[in-house]
Amino acid sequence: MDGDDRPDLCGHDLQPVFQRLFDRHARDVRRYLASRAGPVVADDLVSDTFLIALQRRASYDPARATARAWLFGIATNLLRQHARAEIRYLRLTAHQHGPPVAHGHADRVADQVDAQARVRDLAAALAELAPGDRDVLLLTSWGELDATEIAAVLDIPAGTVRSRLHRVRRLLRARAAPKTPHSLEGERIDD
Repeated sequence: MDGDDRPDLCGHDLQPVFQRLFDRHARDVRRYLASRAGPVVADDLVSDTFLIALQRRASYDPARATARAWLFGIATNLLRQHARAEIRYLRLTAHQHGPPVAHGHADRVADQVDAQARVRDLAAALAELAPGDRDVLLLTSWGELDATEIAAVLDIPAGTVRSRLHRVRRLLRARAAPKTPHSLEGERIDD
């Protein structure tokens, strides 16, 4: 490598050059990605980062940036793509309108319709959350991490994690509260 920070990526024997880049920067890139998207997604995005770097090596200009900065730029773009895909998925889930499958029992059908509506409402609510709030909620519920672990992943204080989680849970509970005649105290219900 012509300098560890600004290697020549146009040479013929790229395997040792990229091996050194990976050895030197993969851990830091993964830590950054994990703090933004979680550890499982981070592993995939690290692989994608180095694959794209190899594919686009001709676009790397050592006079403009270090290899580290270039790799972090690729990783950031991948994070943006991942976040857009996640939002699209949540919004799509929120807007699905499939008819319920009848199993012959009215209560079962009603429960299924209710569950589908709750999934749509939850997905819509998740899509509307700020990215940091959504990360805290999903790392807690899907990742089963505690506040200390989430703080390490997101590189924020554990108190901030607990505060965000409390706020998000309160918001989701309020949004999910059933609108029944009992919850509409003081309002007249006409038949």
